[in-house]
Amino acid sequence: MNDITAETPVHSFVPGGRRRHRKAKQSSTGVRRAIVLALALPVTSAALAGPSAFAAEKGIGTTAKDTASGRTLDADDQQMVANLETRVLDQRLGSEVSGVVLDSESDATLWDHNGATALMPASNTKLATATAALTVLGPNHKFTTKVVYGNGTLTVVGGGDRTLTSADLAELAKTAVAGLKAAGLTSVKVAVDDSLFGEPTLANGWNTGYYPDSVAPVRALVVDGHGVQDTSIDAGQVFAQQLTAAGVTVDGAVTRAEASPGDVPVARHQSAALSEIVHKMIKVSDNNIAETLLRMTALGAGRPATFEGGTEVVRQVLSLRYGVSLDNFEIHDGSGLSRANRIPAATLAEILELLTESRYSRTLGSILDGLPVSGEAGSTLGPEWGRFDDVNSKCAVGKVHAKTGTLTGAIALSGLTQGKDGKWKVFSFIENNSTANPNDIKDAMDGLAATVNGCWA
Repeated sequence: MNDITAETPVHSFVPGGRRRHRKAKQSSTGVRRAIVLALALPVTSAALAGPSAFAAEKGIGTTAKDTASGRTLDADDQQMVANLETRVLDQRLGSEVSGVVLDSESDATLWDHNGATALMPASNTKLATATAALTVLGPNHKFTTKVVYGNGTLTVVGGGDRTLTSADLAELAKTAVAGLKAAGLTSVKVAVDDSLFGEPTLANGWNTGYYPDSVAPVRALVVDGHGVQDTSIDAGQVFAQQLTAAGVTVDGAVTRAEASPGDVPVARHQSAALSEIVHKMIKVSDNNIAETLLRMTALGAGRPATFEGGTEVVRQVLSLRYGVSLDNFEIHDGSGLSRANRIPAATLAEILELLTESRYSRTLGSILDGLPVSGEAGSTLGPEWGRFDDVNSKCAVGKVHAKTGTLTGAIALSGLTQGKDGKWKVFSFIENNSTANPNDIKDAMDGLAATVNGCWA
């Protein structure tokens, strides 16, 4: 049961109409075309230098948002800043900690503690991956799994759907069996075609110990999210079992082979919309979905379906489409498992701030909706993970919408909460290399979010 039903609907806190210098929305087709064209530019293009078009549109200079601009903080914000200055020094957080708090209404930076320092962000990386996927592919994009027939073989062709279920395969098998029987065929071979992606490799910053529990080798075909070494053959075996149960004899073992252009289409299945898939990925921090989306985003932008192709597109989308600063920004995967990733808290806050702009709500709204809510069962901020359950942070249950991030030696929390003054604040906190117990670190970080909310005064 989702325990945020008593809360204000997530989209209601998008401060639509309050931003300055808005421009008309672009269609998703137009955005994809613009991204593809932009990606044809060299990385050293002038498009990546100087003030971005987006920054100019928002009326801010290259120095970005800064409390040094002379803005006077109100009493609530002054108290929040004073508390953060003290609480960020909590020994549980260690000495490598950074944080930023932005006011979504005024574009002001309310508090900055080493915000430009690049630290290992863990699963906060998924915020960048999701933003690129939704922008390049569009929120309504669906992934297609096909079955084709040729030379006595039914081939299941993977289309990058990481949410494919055995029930979906059963429907494909049912249609295929009907076609076989209509043709008078009672036996068939089964193959899988996962050539949409190349042979799985390790990302920079990964090790083989990640397989297959933290993440499976990234392939274009998988069923039921199985964490196995070869998800494609596994899916083919499930399909073969379903054929057998329907009275069709499967000859031999499932093999891997590319479908022929002359093969006859037999059945197809389309996934849910990308917006729903992103919602799930963000809510439960699904590493496998993130890595599959990274590759599909690369293909959508005309790049190879590799870690390098995908992360290049992420960088270009953030910079060229949205004007997000990439100073000290370095990513090597889509999930945040890479220990070589480095993202400043200030950059994560910029990405999240996009979600508060109504012009991006149609494209990026599923990220906002998918952010776990403090105390929400079934999410990474749920009670089963021991979040927002201590004396200082439990006051913020139901009030913080944030993406978690956890690796050995890295914990992050980035999101939004409504401050004591009623205004929505964007925040990002990252710590690296604290020697404290991880649960204690999370309690301290939850306390920082409660401080931004103002309930822990």
